[in-house]
Amino acid sequence: MKTINTNQESINFVAENIPLIQYGINQFQTTAPMSLEQLCSAMSLLLDNHFKRESVLTSPEMTKNYLVSKLANYESEVFSCIHLDNQHQVLAYEELFYGTIDGASVYPREVVKSCLRHNSAAVIFAHNHPSGLSEPSQADLSITAKLKQSLALVDIRVLDHIIVGGSHTTSLAEKGLL
Repeated sequence: MKTINTNQESINFVAENIPLIQYGINQFQTTAPMSLEQLCSAMSLLLDNHFKRESVLTSPEMTKNYLVSKLANYESEVFSCIHLDNQHQVLAYEELFYGTIDGASVYPREVVKSCLRHNSAAVIFAHNHPSGLSEPSQADLSITAKLKQSLALVDIRVLDHIIVGGSHTTSLAEKGLL
C-alpha cells in the first residue's frame, strides 16, 4: 500500500496507479473511475495480500476463485503453482511458464527447483485454457502425472491441478484424475 498525506489525513492507496483506497478492515473505495485493467490489477494485488502465508486455502471454491482471478484474462496459456507449507498455508503464487494460445511447455526440473526454492510441502498447479474450455487434455493429464512423480521424489505432495477456462474451472483431484 502506498500512503499519501493530504491535509493531515492519510490515504492508503492500494497501488500508485490505482485510484482505490482502503478505509477499514476489508473495505475499499475508489477515488475515481477505474479502467478494467486497473480493476483487474487491484483485484490481483488485494488477493495477493489476502493469501499471504497466514492464509489457508480453506475450500476448493476459494482456491478456484483465486485462480480464476489470476489466470482467466490471459490470451495465452500460463502454467502456475501455489506453493503451500505442511499446514496448507500459502507460501507463494508463482507463474512458471508462458506459452501460446493452445499450449505451454512445462519442464519438471524447473518445477522441482521452484518448489525447493519456496520450501514447499505441497503444491496446487493451475493453468488456463484461453479457449474458455476447462476440460483437461491428454497432455494436461500426462504432465500432471510427470510432475507428481518428480515431486514425490523430494516428498512434495501435489494436491490438485486446476484448469481455468474463462470463469469455469476443472479440478483434476475432484474428477479423480490426480
